[in-house]
Amino acid sequence: MNCPNFYHSRTSTKPQDGSIRAEVQRLVQVCLVVIVIFLFVNAAALAQDLEPRSYSALPTGLNFLATTYSETNGSVSLDPSLPVTGLKAKIKAYDLAYVRTFSLLGRSASFGIVVPSLHGELSGTVFGKDQRMSRTGLSDIRMRLAVNLIGGPAFTPPELKQRIPTTTFGTSIIVIAPTGQYQLSRLINIGSNRWALKPEIGLSQPLGNWFAEAYTGVWVYTDNSNYFNGHERGQSPIYTLQLHGGYNFHPNLWLAVDATYYRGGRTNVDGSEGNDLQSRARVGLTLSAPILPGFSTKLTWSKSLPGQNGGDYQLFGVTLQYFWFDLPGH
Repeated sequence: MNCPNFYHSRTSTKPQDGSIRAEVQRLVQVCLVVIVIFLFVNAAALAQDLEPRSYSALPTGLNFLATTYSETNGSVSLDPSLPVTGLKAKIKAYDLAYVRTFSLLGRSASFGIVVPSLHGELSGTVFGKDQRMSRTGLSDIRMRLAVNLIGGPAFTPPELKQRIPTTTFGTSIIVIAPTGQYQLSRLINIGSNRWALKPEIGLSQPLGNWFAEAYTGVWVYTDNSNYFNGHERGQSPIYTLQLHGGYNFHPNLWLAVDATYYRGGRTNVDGSEGNDLQSRARVGLTLSAPILPGFSTKLTWSKSLPGQNGGDYQLFGVTLQYFWFDLPGH
């Protein structure tokens, strides 16, 4: 990951020897801010993009309450000219989510909200000395509205057993709101202090007990006008593609192989563009299984493949989910 060079507009004279170290230290600090924003915001968002069954048709009046623990570990790539080596990150995320299905103009639809909290640790060697930092707190709330446009008419729970799975095509929009912890006086923040939106379309095709899915979308971001040290930070869109294939052992037990590719996200600070275009892919597995009536669990694993910027990360996650139907007449 190469950091943006926005110091050229600040001065036209060469710094004296006594100030070179201070300038390098400032540059390293800004680079670390860029890295942690990527880890806390982009990594968290993109990790959740490996989500099979997102456009499966579900009956109306279905409610889900879920809690998820995930852990992301990996190394961070930096400009080799910087005096920072061996940079590693560990992010622990604790999410609480609620999803409800309903009928929208006669189509199967759902709305979900996720409230995440994060604990992140970053360690490495700076100027030959081991350094470590950490942050803990609430991150940005994530919301999703989805509707199946083809093959997903609204149907009730009693109709579920009679329904024959068919091809579904849907669309969704994800919104990440700037609700996370963000303090101007802090060098490192968990919150992003900006809005992010992702419109997406998705296709799901049943093949007997097998299924195949493909989604494509784009993340777009507003600017952070209160970026570190009074700067303004922007980011170009990130285009994404997901592919999933899996097998249903029975309706509540399935396994999926997942893959995603994303490209874009070049940042700019005060109009100066960074050399940090992302072009990476991830692969993973998802297993969903029932454990008790009304309860199920989901295990996830994913790993990044070699690519441009963003580092090399591995994610493990476990979700405990409870679901229930609305009472008749409600």
